[in-house]
Amino acid sequence: MHVDVVSAEKQVYSGPVTMLVAPAEMGEVGIAPRHAPLVTRIKPGEIRVTLSSGEEQSFFVSGGILEVQKSVVTILADTAIRAADIDEAEAIAAKERAEEALREQKDSIDFTQVQRELAEAAARLSLIQKIKKSK
Repeated sequence: MHVDVVSAEKQVYSGPVTMLVAPAEMGEVGIAPRHAPLVTRIKPGEIRVTLSSGEEQSFFVSGGILEVQKSVVTILADTAIRAADIDEAEAIAAKERAEEALREQKDSIDFTQVQRELAEAAARLSLIQKIKKSK
């Protein structure tokens, strides 16, 4: 099946795969060729694709929509980054900023937005740690 991973800024991946695993809102989903049509929201986390060679590639998405059609899977993400390109220092800084905002809990903060930023930073750091362990 063909997979496209697209962010607001650019196309991150486009090509054939034998399997895709994504963090859907209700839990992780696996998509294989000839999967039933599906549209679901995805949460911040790791997208894994398996190429026909058996190689696995990972991407971080900050959330978005996953659509499965007959032979095409499209992931439209707010942010999508190849796992190898994630900046660990920036992810740590973002997590610390969000935690600080939650601790202060000023009336002017958007609590939902800060929680979303914290979840995204935690998901990035989790993927970085997973990559470090596999090396």
